[in-house]
Amino acid sequence: MERSLPPYEPLAEGMDMEGLPRSTVVAVEPPPPPPPRDHLAWSLCTTLYANVCCLGFLALVFSVKSRDRKVLGDYSAALSYGSTAKYLNLTALLLNIFLITLIIALLATGTITLMNILHQQQEQYPFHRPT
Repeated sequence: MERSLPPYEPLAEGMDMEGLPRSTVVAVEPPPPPPPRDHLAWSLCTTLYANVCCLGFLALVFSVKSRDRKVLGDYSAALSYGSTAKYLNLTALLLNIFLITLIIALLATGTITLMNILHQQQEQYPFHRPT
């Protein structure tokens, strides 16, 4: 059976523990920065459900470019493309909220106006039921 070596270095002959320093230096590297976000899922949802003025499609294109740059290791370009995709998604979202609110308001006011016109016509020309 072979004798295994200890995980430390043995002291030299005649050396004692009292003469050695009692500190240990450990080199710690900072953790790598997180990779930039590409917002691909958000861009895909914007493209499929809320593609106002093709902003969702443009956001999807920039998200894919950002992911490609992230895979290649070019984090500054990936950050730039990801930021552009984020702002395009945000713009598309705000436009959608505005357009949906506008459509609901127009439908509500149109319905109210139509009901008022019908009510006025009924008062002018009352409906005579056959007896």
